[in-house]
Amino acid sequence: MTAALVPPPSRLAQFYALTKPRVVQLIVFCALIGMVLAVPGLPSAAQCGQMALACLGVWLVAGAAAAFNCIVEQGIDAKMKRTAWRPTAKGELSNRETLLFSAVLCTVGSALLYFWVNPLTMWLTFATFVGYAVIYTVILKPLTPQNIVIGGASGAMPPVLGWAAMTGDVGPEALILFLIIFLWTPPHFWALALYRVEDYRKSGLPMLPVTHGNEFTRLQVFLYTLILFAGCLMPFIYGMSSWIYLAAAVVLSVGFCGYGFALWRSYSDQLARKTFRFSLIHLSALFAALLVDHYVL
Repeated sequence: MTAALVPPPSRLAQFYALTKPRVVQLIVFCALIGMVLAVPGLPSAAQCGQMALACLGVWLVAGAAAAFNCIVEQGIDAKMKRTAWRPTAKGELSNRETLLFSAVLCTVGSALLYFWVNPLTMWLTFATFVGYAVIYTVILKPLTPQNIVIGGASGAMPPVLGWAAMTGDVGPEALILFLIIFLWTPPHFWALALYRVEDYRKSGLPMLPVTHGNEFTRLQVFLYTLILFAGCLMPFIYGMSSWIYLAAAVVLSVGFCGYGFALWRSYSDQLARKTFRFSLIHLSALFAALLVDHYVL
């Protein structure tokens, strides 16, 4: 019996895939948390409208950065099972088409943020685009195994963008949210890199499990979960949250540390996958707890 042929995705689906939708959704969610926390009490209708415009602008620029990343890493993506399906890696979309798509998204998103939100948010968002698409992807990623640590600054920017969108400045609260994501990124990514190490070895990228080995990387994951635990307490210590957030932060952080410790002491690909998945739950639930805390107390 002949296997049924799977039709290729539509052009619209191919362009949409370039934006890395799941990654961008998390970015916009974190930016939205920053917006909500920057507004005392329930936001007004006008503020809700501004939040919607800011989320759209951040989504467009983040999608543009993701598409540009697909161009730069086209050859690397083709060697890795995790990314070989991307339209640029498969040759379904040309570099010219992808670059034009990225430029349009970045231009429209930047204009929206500049004219309908505020210039500071636009410049911070554009700087994040440059930090991720150029500094991290082009320079740091192929240069050093600490790429994800240094480049994590770009990934930690969304709540700062959200805060700036509603206040027109960057307060200490926004920097605390930045710190949490910055510290969360290494154990999150290295858990993935541990069970995808052969992919990264084939790609030629100097990821930590490739350059320093499995055991060293596992130790780093565990140590970073401990540092992250301390960082997650900062919203309560600073006074921007109450015991509701504190309880959630302690439970979630103990869970992440537990995964990190178990991974360090006894490795398996299955446990690395579970650690990676829990890291996503950790960040999403942590920020959701901040949101609940903000409105309940």
